[in-house]
Amino acid sequence: MAISEQHRPEIVVGLVATPPDYPAQVVARLAAELADRLAERVDPHVRWTVRAGWGEVAPRRDGGVEALLDDVARRRADARWDVAICLTDLPLHTERVPLVAQTSARRRVAMVSLPALGLRQLRALRAAVPALVGRLLTDASEERVPPVGRAPAELAGQVAAIHRVVGGADAGEVGYLASRLAGRVRLLTGMIRANRPGRTLLGLSKLLAGAFATAAFALTTSAIWEMGDALGGLRLTVIMLLALATLVTWLIIAHDLWEKPGRQTPAELARMFNLGTVLTLALAAAVSYLVLFAATTLVAALLIDTSVLERKLQRPVDFTDYLMLAWIISSLATVGGTIGSGLEDEDTVRAAAYGYHPEPGGWREEKEA
Repeated sequence: MAISEQHRPEIVVGLVATPPDYPAQVVARLAAELADRLAERVDPHVRWTVRAGWGEVAPRRDGGVEALLDDVARRRADARWDVAICLTDLPLHTERVPLVAQTSARRRVAMVSLPALGLRQLRALRAAVPALVGRLLTDASEERVPPVGRAPAELAGQVAAIHRVVGGADAGEVGYLASRLAGRVRLLTGMIRANRPGRTLLGLSKLLAGAFATAAFALTTSAIWEMGDALGGLRLTVIMLLALATLVTWLIIAHDLWEKPGRQTPAELARMFNLGTVLTLALAAAVSYLVLFAATTLVAALLIDTSVLERKLQRPVDFTDYLMLAWIISSLATVGGTIGSGLEDEDTVRAAAYGYHPEPGGWREEKEA
């Protein structure tokens, strides 16, 4: 059995994470199972070897997908891989439509944009990456003997994010595009996931501490009780939205999270980065608000006796009144929490910016290796 294994032809597939932040986590999970999937879906008579590697921390933005494929091709050649697949969190476009993947037989590399896959990225990659590897081996073969019988159009039927295929299949330069409307929605949700709002939420600990302190003080102020009783649901909704908008705006301004278009960052890419940042911060702020609202409701119900609240409001009260009280207090406390947000660790808040990628530990050793 060992002899037959040694006599099998070996094909080395490189998985490159560019930048080595969120894509590196996806690469690590995919690399552990990719060899078996390649044997199952591409060719069982080949000894598949999968190598995981890191790409640039700050990939080039001005050259689009062609610059990215060039960088991956150099990485493939230096590492002596047969083919390479790059997973990136860059939101790429072709013909103003989200680009899901692209293959280049000339370079023997392919690229997959993780945000374009939406929320269920690993599931889509399990279908897409073996098909892309098979496509590269087919198109790059001098004999033009397909090791796997899948045409580019078949991948569109396997991956929900892919709507149509463009480019010359005969030349090996094939692009896989999303739909114009649903693809943009999927791209935005994928960008939020890639930006990891949970990391932003956990990082804003001082903001939550400041908001809780403000809420605790407001609970002891009877004037706030009367204000919550006087305001209706519509006005409380407006106040809540204004408080959340103030918090998000303050975070962006105070920590310089706004991506400015320039010579190295096209305007369209800068807009996508900023949209990803705003959506990530908005989601983290909304979850923080819900946590604050729930805690404030609980504390109000325990701290303020029903008889005391009835005497102040001069009418019978029920649990709805505690919810309205927690609503106005949470909105005011959110504004107070923006002061605490200015005290956050700079790197922690900067991580919420979509275009910001810190250099991971061991990156220089990986590049030298």
